[in-house]
Amino acid sequence: MEVESRPVFNYVVTAHKPTAVIKSVVGNFTSPNDVNLIVAKCTRLEVHTSTATGLQGVLDVPLYGRISGIELFRPKGRDTDLLFVLLERLKFCVLEYDQASGELVSKAGGDVRDAVGRPVDAGHLVAVDPQCRLIALHLYDGMLKVLPLDPGSGRVSEAFNVRLEELNVVALAALAGCERPTLAVLYEDARHARHLKAYAVSVRDKDLVEVATISAQNLDPGAGLLVPLPAPLGGVVVLGESVISYIGASQAPRSVPTPRPTIMKAAGRIDADGSRHLLSDHQGLLYLLVLAHDGKHVAGLKLEVVGRTSSASSLCYLDAGVVYVGSRQGDSHLIRLHASPPNPAVDPHSYVEILESYPNLGPIVDFCVVDLDRQGQGQVVAASGALSDGAVRVIRNGIGINEQATIELPGIKGVWSLRPTSMDAHDKYLVLSFVGETRLLAINEDEELDEAEVAGFEAHALTLWCGNVAHDQLAQVTAAGVRLVDCHSQQLVAQWSPPGGGAINMAAGSPTQIVVAAGGGSLHLLEVAGEGQLVERASFAVGAEVACCDVTPIGEEGEAAAYVAVGTWSMEALVLRVAADGLAPVTREQLPGEVIPRSILMASFEGNPYLLAGLGDGTLLHWRLDAATGALSERKKMVLGTKPVMLRPFRGPSAQGAASTGASSGGVALGSAAGGTSVFAASDRPTVVYSSHKKLMFSNLNESEVTFMAPFNSASFPDSLAIAKEGSLTIGTVDAIQKLHVRTVPLGEQPRRITHQEATRTFGVITITNMGLEDESNHVRILDDTTLDTVASLSLEPYEMGCAITSAKLGDDPATYYVVGTAVARPEEPEPTKGRLLVLAYEEGRLSVVAEREVRGAAYEVLPFQGGRLLSSCNNKVQLHRWMSRADGSRELQTECSHALHVLSLYLAARGDHILVGDLMRSLSLLLFKQEEGALELRAQDYASNWCTAVAMLDDDTYLAAENAYNLFVVRKNLDATSDEERQRLELVGEFHLGEFVNRFRPGCLVMRLPDSELSNVPTLLYGTIDGSLGMIASLPPHTYEFCGKLQDALRKVVRGVGGLDHAEWRAFANERRSGGEARAFVDGDLVEAFLELGQEEAAKVVGLMGGGLSVEEVTRRGEELARLH
Repeated sequence: MEVESRPVFNYVVTAHKPTAVIKSVVGNFTSPNDVNLIVAKCTRLEVHTSTATGLQGVLDVPLYGRISGIELFRPKGRDTDLLFVLLERLKFCVLEYDQASGELVSKAGGDVRDAVGRPVDAGHLVAVDPQCRLIALHLYDGMLKVLPLDPGSGRVSEAFNVRLEELNVVALAALAGCERPTLAVLYEDARHARHLKAYAVSVRDKDLVEVATISAQNLDPGAGLLVPLPAPLGGVVVLGESVISYIGASQAPRSVPTPRPTIMKAAGRIDADGSRHLLSDHQGLLYLLVLAHDGKHVAGLKLEVVGRTSSASSLCYLDAGVVYVGSRQGDSHLIRLHASPPNPAVDPHSYVEILESYPNLGPIVDFCVVDLDRQGQGQVVAASGALSDGAVRVIRNGIGINEQATIELPGIKGVWSLRPTSMDAHDKYLVLSFVGETRLLAINEDEELDEAEVAGFEAHALTLWCGNVAHDQLAQVTAAGVRLVDCHSQQLVAQWSPPGGGAINMAAGSPTQIVVAAGGGSLHLLEVAGEGQLVERASFAVGAEVACCDVTPIGEEGEAAAYVAVGTWSMEALVLRVAADGLAPVTREQLPGEVIPRSILMASFEGNPYLLAGLGDGTLLHWRLDAATGALSERKKMVLGTKPVMLRPFRGPSAQGAASTGASSGGVALGSAAGGTSVFAASDRPTVVYSSHKKLMFSNLNESEVTFMAPFNSASFPDSLAIAKEGSLTIGTVDAIQKLHVRTVPLGEQPRRITHQEATRTFGVITITNMGLEDESNHVRILDDTTLDTVASLSLEPYEMGCAITSAKLGDDPATYYVVGTAVARPEEPEPTKGRLLVLAYEEGRLSVVAEREVRGAAYEVLPFQGGRLLSSCNNKVQLHRWMSRADGSRELQTECSHALHVLSLYLAARGDHILVGDLMRSLSLLLFKQEEGALELRAQDYASNWCTAVAMLDDDTYLAAENAYNLFVVRKNLDATSDEERQRLELVGEFHLGEFVNRFRPGCLVMRLPDSELSNVPTLLYGTIDGSLGMIASLPPHTYEFCGKLQDALRKVVRGVGGLDHAEWRAFANERRSGGEARAFVDGDLVEAFLELGQEEAAKVVGLMGGGLSVEEVTRRGEELARLH
């Protein structure tokens, strides 16, 4: 890949996948007996299977395009469905699921663009004939695109266009039970009246023939959706704002009024015969529509409100009353419909039970990056959602701990949990080891933790290992020996001491085995052979002092391990086979570095055995472990922290819906993988190791300085962990494992802007209540930054809406203020002619107006500027204000200077004395503040017609922007220009098709930077999109960018896009004015990091194509380094 001179190096990667649901469909996709839910989320497809315990994730795949529609259809010759996918760039593919490989296979694909034609404004419409004779697409005004299908095989023939008289088509549906393929068209005429027509499609003549028997004039003016009914009923239901109507071929229309005027957003069929449908409106109300019929004619319609969820973009009935509610503007849900209210005490009118919720960040309207815990790790606090689904969401990297209890106990050297007997489901005891003593805590009759004793335990010694073992016994290992205690009598029944009177310094155990290490590298394997029987089965001379050991059974071994793992002071990891005649070494691996291993563990993740070793310097090593031979392979290294890593396996809570949660929001419930094992790596930066799609994943815990951990699943503290720190013991539950943890605080109103004020530890949020309704009102809310409770509010004037908010110190005033920019949007005015700048002070639960200044237009943006000034944009003007004192001691904002630009100056960014302005239609302009002259001067501008949606300054000379066709572009000052005219032009140096609509850039990152990383000082920006994704843009060093470019080019040749779509074409800049040409100065981090998911063979092929003598291990290491940026 060629690198330009003086280039800009940008690495764009998704930190949180899109979560807004575009469309979902249900059918038999993966097998004839599976009920599959397929969900489209912007550029991703998710496939789930409906099970008795919830949704089970099958696939989550990226597409090289924005999805505009999906439909399932089943030709006569198949027992599973095919999936039709239409992309916004007018490419399509037909996909099937290959059961052998577990992957999506493309059956057909193509391009349905036309050289001429006006693209539709309201979005693409897709209709599939129920008898699989054709697929109809409405892509251009006055035109239908028809894809003929073979009803037997589903093979797609060459597409053709047919002219459509109706220019403003609102909805399209394919009707069932018709001799010829028939389409119902809902359209609006020039007088804004809405009507319904039906057309039969002649594939042979490539023409439309109007069907007079299905038509309706002057329908509800708000009619927006068509719901076709299956045969033999046929016909179509028209969903309007005030009236819902059934239009059939051989009968009079039937109608039912809605309880109140509303906008229906989604419909889902419940019964196979079309008797019942579930509807959702824009406020999230769910309705049950019942059609009374005799199988041929509809006698009447009945509509009933059954509950409330998020406003749905898609409704899919799965089975047994369970419905998937997919949403673009709120969380998606899995719900169950009941015949009677499931919780009448809370809501006697709701028949809906929410089974699972899947967080949706979209649309991210605004966000800020803060480090509330002051750990050097950023958190995103986003204003997200729309209308009543609006919320503030805190997104952070890692897993949250929900504290149940904390005990002050300094000096803990080890923690283990014990069950009263082997048959008990719950733990009762916590064994705490200290220097010179061991203490027990137990759940008492009041379900509280209390001091306890086990008579057979040695209380006056440090415990090295403790656990439940076979035959209802407990084992305790101290330096003096191993003690076996009966669970029922709690008396000592057997003990073992090292031969020669040596001391034990390391120990580990399983239900039937205990391995101990004495001085001089002497290793002994003991077996719990029966009640009161503790037998030494083998011993082995390691040849060096043992630093750690493990005897955890893996795979199908049951209660006895086939291998013993050992870490030594001589920096080696050994795997010993447990044979009938003793311990036999099978693998000896030299460890890197000079710091000894402190913990070693064998664990099976999703059926794949691994060996993990935690070193004393915070490094974690892991290998693939061959269960048959004990051989180690594929060693990888992760730097977790700086202090010793102590490993402990655990099982998490029930995995109900886990895989689905994982697929939709980046998470996976603990223990949800096959085998159910996760590993806790205690350190100064504790991490949970788990597996997802056969790949080891690492997720930070939102805690620090954890020294030991034990799983503690008691009746009082179910599915909990006991976590030992420097001076305390905490018992708590963990949230679902996920790369990013999301905390949601519902607002019940539309958030518009958000900012953080460090001085008062609060957030300022602009909100809109009852948006779009007659009683709409706008507010400034102040939220406590810890609890996120609303602590103060200020209501704006009628018709006044908040446009911008920032926190700033003004002039020489020591106070920190919130500054709000507003616009007065009167119904009779096409554009606001008046607005205000409000300076607000928050103190002790009260928000007061300190000063206000009227401006002539909308104050779209406000920013603090150098010298305590305030920068604002008002319509097309950029203004600079000073904080001045009046004669009476009060303060006011005075305009120091201003500069008029183009259409609307919507976005501002400032760095030093330079100001970057993003215009609605006229791209970017660069202003310079000349302090001596007190003036703003235009220094340069981009003459392209880009409609900006967000701007940022990468450095003093380089600027980034997003525009409304989902592209990113970078411009730079033309410093080498020889003429003034060239210097006044911002030079385009980078462009990239992101495929998502960016609303905001903010500097920051979501991970704690490790000092030993070569990318630790890389500057990063975060961006938020309307589809709920969070991404990161990193400015890479030239050699890293060159490496990424080579890796990206090689991956394009090896990794094929779903549906045969081309990656280079997908990432090429394209909008209405120009298209073509590869992305430049950007590399796609999602594709680069896909290398980490490849198998050995494919990875080797990619590295071979890169050239330069690189190894798979080296490319993997550098790929993981890049992945740790986010």
